Amino acid sequence: MPKDIQATMRYELADFLRRRREALSPTLVGLPAGQRRRTPGLRRDEVARLANMSENYYERLEQSRGPQPSAAIVAGLAKALRLNTDERGYLYRLAGHAAPSVPKPAGFVDPRLLTVMRAVAATSPAFVADDLATVVAQNELHVTVFGRVTGLDGWEGNMFWCWFGSGRWRRPVLNTPAQQEAIGRAYVAYLRVIVAQRSYDAAALALVADLRAASAEFSRLWDEHRVSRSYDSTVSVLDDRVGRLDFDYALMMGSESHQRLHTLHAVPGTATQQRLTALIELSRDGDNHVSTVRG
Repeated sequence: MPKDIQATMRYELADFLRRRREALSPTLVGLPAGQRRRTPGLRRDEVARLANMSENYYERLEQSRGPQPSAAIVAGLAKALRLNTDERGYLYRLAGHAAPSVPKPAGFVDPRLLTVMRAVAATSPAFVADDLATVVAQNELHVTVFGRVTGLDGWEGNMFWCWFGSGRWRRPVLNTPAQQEAIGRAYVAYLRVIVAQRSYDAAALALVADLRAASAEFSRLWDEHRVSRSYDSTVSVLDDRVGRLDFDYALMMGSESHQRLHTLHAVPGTATQQRLTALIELSRDGDNHVSTVRG
């Protein structure tokens, strides 16, 4: 295998294309299997035709001699070779491109994250947010402690807006001003990562602009240009019904959806878990089970 990184990438791309071509049944793409095929799977000319490119260009790619394919060429190859989500992303990376995200239907919630959120419903407030941190699902405890935000208009259901804009999630927080600033700084550093991952698209830039207009604190922290995926600060909130609740954060990301599950766990050695149990009992009279965005 070549030692140079670029040469290695070209080699791996060529090998991946060849192996996926040979593993693809002609009948799967609507071609006759025939009796005189000399190669397993598809022929190079068949892949080139399905991908809407010249046979010579495709042949050069399989021989590690072709130029870096464009994103459009990669999209055509992924479709022609019937690649799944993981294979498609891998092909884009080998070709030197970021894999485009697959649009999700309105109201979509990652089923794996939703399962975990429901599994911790008896012990931990939790919510699922999309890749711009707008909440798309909450469990009973999260709704009980922080209020329902799924399905609200504009940015009202966005976690960053709930901290810096409306202050909906900040008002009950008991942390000192210095600690609250540290939490906010971590949020902003995390938003920097999100905005870059979305390639500074219109929605991400609109959120930043609106947060800047609404909060001088956000604007100041944004200008620090800190970048981090972590915001593991302990947060304490005051609930009028049961008293003080002390939480640690945990974060889980969906491998394909890019949605994120946020869970708050009772700090050991505090009365938080017992108080959460009391809150569950108090909420039994309501209808606050799992709240999701309705598309």
